[in-house]
Amino acid sequence: MKLPLISRFFQPRASPKNSFWGSTYSFLFGNSSSGKIVNERTAMQTTAVYACVRILAETIASLPLHTYKYTDRGKDKALEHPLYYLLHDAPNPEMTSFVFRETLMGHLLLWGNSYSQIIRDGRGRVIALYPLLPDRMMVTMNDSGEIYYIYNKDGQIYYLRNYEVLHIPGLGFDGLIGYSPIAMAKNAVGMAIATEEYGAKFFANGANPGGVLEHPGVVKDPARVRESWNAVYQGSSNAHRIAVLEEGMKFTSIGIPPNEAQFLETRKFQIEEICRIFRVPPHLVADLEKATFSNIEHQSISFIDNTIIPWVSRIEQSMQRALFSDSEKKMYFVKFNLNGRLRGDAASRAAFYQIMRQNGIMSANDIRELEEMNLIPDELGGNKYLVNGNFVDMSNAGAWTEKYNKGGENTKLD
Repeated sequence: MKLPLISRFFQPRASPKNSFWGSTYSFLFGNSSSGKIVNERTAMQTTAVYACVRILAETIASLPLHTYKYTDRGKDKALEHPLYYLLHDAPNPEMTSFVFRETLMGHLLLWGNSYSQIIRDGRGRVIALYPLLPDRMMVTMNDSGEIYYIYNKDGQIYYLRNYEVLHIPGLGFDGLIGYSPIAMAKNAVGMAIATEEYGAKFFANGANPGGVLEHPGVVKDPARVRESWNAVYQGSSNAHRIAVLEEGMKFTSIGIPPNEAQFLETRKFQIEEICRIFRVPPHLVADLEKATFSNIEHQSISFIDNTIIPWVSRIEQSMQRALFSDSEKKMYFVKFNLNGRLRGDAASRAAFYQIMRQNGIMSANDIRELEEMNLIPDELGGNKYLVNGNFVDMSNAGAWTEKYNKGGENTKLD
């Protein structure tokens, strides 16, 4: 991938007033209160962080993404527009749309920003999109206040104008860049890393057979007893083995120590804490402690409403701003299709479709399209909108009453 250099007009100033290396302030990363180094790569070694990032990235990547054009009836898919194929199928020769959007979301969730280089032809039309690593990007302004980007690729510096970059910022304080969720919550992530490391060292070095040995007299060679004991019982593979006792020794069984019980509670709480950072329901990361058969479906729908839709809106509006020309923005737009994710169970969908169909809001083909079924030909009535036969126009409501009152009780009504 070749990145173009821009003119001298966009060379950076000696002391830019507004510039950010690596998408976030560097002091946000580093050592946490637990003493563990937290950055986007060490955080991904925590299972809860990895699970949350993967769930969100794969969910966004799996949603259908279409380019539409405005019509008199509302909207139609703009199959003829070049962006339709790029966003729906393959944004560049090396990536599918799924992989591209999965990478985009991974950058957003870990660094708080997503950058993609926009490749255009001589007429200004978008012909490819390539993701760029956020930790190598600098966002700044020139003297006239126009935003531009500086990308460090293996020591080579490239300058990119704002129309050459698809920048999707996450939550931030200035509207220019987003802040990394990992950096902002590094203490919570650092504590999760510390508890995992503590547990690993405990099972690697612990000599706990589930009890203690008591000797009635004085042990002549305690070092030998200790070494022989550790040789047999140290390590998780030898845990809870039964000891052979000699010389009046007595084995006393003990339960889990209080500090170990607190360790397990801490690990469980850190899972909830990380889920809170990414706004992911715990049951999606296999924490089913508070999930029930009756509420898990509504939690999943709430996940779409409160987590996925904000991300989708952020991506749609950024693409709309960066990928279309000023004239095209009045004619075209991009939109994710969330209908499949919000359908619920079969009984709920059937009841919803029945109401929408009987009230003339949806046709048979509208319903079949949502269910990913083949459409009924128009000559067979697939696109007809029907209403209940008992319904009348509001302007005619009460007309029969007036006619009845004028003609008397025996008047024959037509």
